[in-house]
Amino acid sequence: MKNFRRVECYSFRYEHWQKRLSDLCKTYRVPGASLAVLVDGKIHSLANGVLHKGTGVEATTDSLFQIGSISKVYTAILVMQLVDSGELKLNTLVKDIFPELNIFGAEAITIRQLFSHTSGLTSDYTIDTGRGNDCLARYVKACSDLTLDSIPGTIVSYSSVGYNVLGRIVEVVTGQSWDDALRDRLLSPLGLTHTVTLPEEVLRFRSAMGHSGEDGQEPEPMPFWNLLPRSSGPSGGALCATAADLVRLAQMHLEGGVTSDGTHILTDESVIAMQRLEMESPDKWTSGNEGWGLGWMIYDWGDIPVFGHDGATIGQNAYLRIAPETGVAIALVTNGGKSNLLHSMLFQELFWEIAGIKIPNKPFLPLPQPPTVDMTPYAGTYKRQGLDITVLIDDNTPYLIYKTVDGRKDPAPPLKIELIPVTTTVFAGAVPGQDFIPVVFLPLQDGTIYCYLGMRAAPKIS
Repeated sequence: MKNFRRVECYSFRYEHWQKRLSDLCKTYRVPGASLAVLVDGKIHSLANGVLHKGTGVEATTDSLFQIGSISKVYTAILVMQLVDSGELKLNTLVKDIFPELNIFGAEAITIRQLFSHTSGLTSDYTIDTGRGNDCLARYVKACSDLTLDSIPGTIVSYSSVGYNVLGRIVEVVTGQSWDDALRDRLLSPLGLTHTVTLPEEVLRFRSAMGHSGEDGQEPEPMPFWNLLPRSSGPSGGALCATAADLVRLAQMHLEGGVTSDGTHILTDESVIAMQRLEMESPDKWTSGNEGWGLGWMIYDWGDIPVFGHDGATIGQNAYLRIAPETGVAIALVTNGGKSNLLHSMLFQELFWEIAGIKIPNKPFLPLPQPPTVDMTPYAGTYKRQGLDITVLIDDNTPYLIYKTVDGRKDPAPPLKIELIPVTTTVFAGAVPGQDFIPVVFLPLQDGTIYCYLGMRAAPKIS
């Protein structure tokens, strides 16, 4: 086993990595990207391409990109600050903080379960509750229309709803809006001058526009800038930042919760707790993470601990990885194209050169000779908020039919996915023209079966 130590005296090769970023962006049709690398306590920033192909505005290192679900880490930090101050405890019941979460069974949910995606709250529920400071309170009240997908504490299922509830907890305890608490308690003390939550704040900066396109075609600008309801802020609908600000956040975690000027953002105990694996995930392929800490995704890179998070909005993606034993953190933000391939290639090369870390390359592919699996127990209907899944066997071939039922006027047509067995519970979903997607079934001892797509679990109802 390699003895990893903090990287010191590394000479960052700007010209090499600028050319590499440019070449890879061209290869993977990424219109614009910004990269930041923290090593030996120094931040090195690069940018390439354009923020908008229609205007041709250049992407720069001080340009803002939407960071999507990496926002969950920021919300987690705010809650952990309240744990540090003694105002909250991780095992506190949500109902003891506020009674508005009026969902049958939700009285058993703890703050710790919200952190680790084990609350039983459904994965996604987006509703516009206005632009006022009461938007999160109104959102939580609207959640009364939901049902739990599982008994709290029984399974892991990625839940943006849970992080919006955490955001509301911050508001109730601090007496501030989530946006104000984030600015006053984290962004300002940490010096994150290029991280904002509201669209009117974004207008002060150069900002990226998302791009999309069919596979194999050049991506084109989206007709609108992604603007989720303000109530989605704590889970990923609001924050915009530079890649450099992302690694500044990471640097605070590498330094035991302390900023460069000695300001304590978190206690060392909370920093360690956030990075500790709380719960393994049955789906280890969608984002490549082993499971969840308190806010962070926890990765299994063999002989070195790594944590981080990914984020995605419409046409924009963000990636953050931190290897604490080496003091290295890398952030990448993009605005379209095959950003996952760009991220994978860049991070592999950077971590190897800087710290000698070899990122496990585990492409999700079916086996040359797939095992034979009895699909009878899995066949049936699965349902969670906004989604119906049907598993059926057609001419001895198992299929999954994915249908969105989120109330949109023109919902996407149902998608039929062939299921190729990898193990008795893991399947490679064959989608025409796309990479294989992981589909995981989780049978519980009480007979309940869950189907995982994109780290989100749907219970079998028939």
